[in-house]
Amino acid sequence: MQIKLGLAQTDAVLGDVQANLDRHLSMIEQARQADVDLLVFPELSLTGYSLQDLAYRVALNPATSPVFKPLLEASADLDLVVGFVEEDARHRFYIAAAYLSGGEIVHVHRKVYLPTYTLFEEGRFFAMGDTIRAFDTRFGRIAMLICEDFWHASPPYLAWLDGADVLVLMSASPGRGVDEGPLPASVRWVERVTQAYAGLFTTFVVHANRVGVEDGAIFYGGSLAYNPDGELLAKAPFFDEHLLTTTLDMAQIRRARIRLPLLRDERPELTARTLARILGNRTE
Repeated sequence: MQIKLGLAQTDAVLGDVQANLDRHLSMIEQARQADVDLLVFPELSLTGYSLQDLAYRVALNPATSPVFKPLLEASADLDLVVGFVEEDARHRFYIAAAYLSGGEIVHVHRKVYLPTYTLFEEGRFFAMGDTIRAFDTRFGRIAMLICEDFWHASPPYLAWLDGADVLVLMSASPGRGVDEGPLPASVRWVERVTQAYAGLFTTFVVHANRVGVEDGAIFYGGSLAYNPDGELLAKAPFFDEHLLTTTLDMAQIRRARIRLPLLRDERPELTARTLARILGNRTE
């Protein structure tokens, strides 16, 4: 099977869900014209990132919100991954991502790691998700992770063990740090980590990062995709909105795992025993 992937490297208007929805629908139409099968938007693509108290005003329930109606209709012929603020029945608020296909909500992932350091304040405004799960799609088994989720080793590892052959990473990642070249140091670090996960887990890793400026933070874009051999498939330009397309040849997973049978030889029971010992030895 081959999947025509689209990474929607978009800007966002902070707190203006309707304007961002219009941007989504425009990009979806571009993707449809390019015969895209799966289109991935960045983290918080429907709301903007630096929300603070705006988070409570723009929060959505994807099962009932009219904002999702045109997106669900658009998912009739191409699958979509969109980012938003989710409000649950007890009025907790999450940074979330929804996978839409065939007019249905297939899966919602809530961000499990909330950076609250340097310029990040997520822990002040959002609750932490508590689940890492792969899920079945018409293209096979996929997992979604949001920004900081991917910078910790455990979420991609758990998603891999749960059967994900495509790891979808969405981020609103600003440039940070000083590098010798024209780009911030964090850009190269992100690229190295995503490439490493693709090769270690013999999976496709696709990363949609936003662009634009909010509250002094500059989101650099550079969306990309790696194949199961850790080789770069495609990369979007820095700083500009862009629809990046590439093809995922799912047969490549088989070839990579014959060459490097890390999944076959992985020992999750050893990991579970070791974690139980470590957690059992912790003291308050």
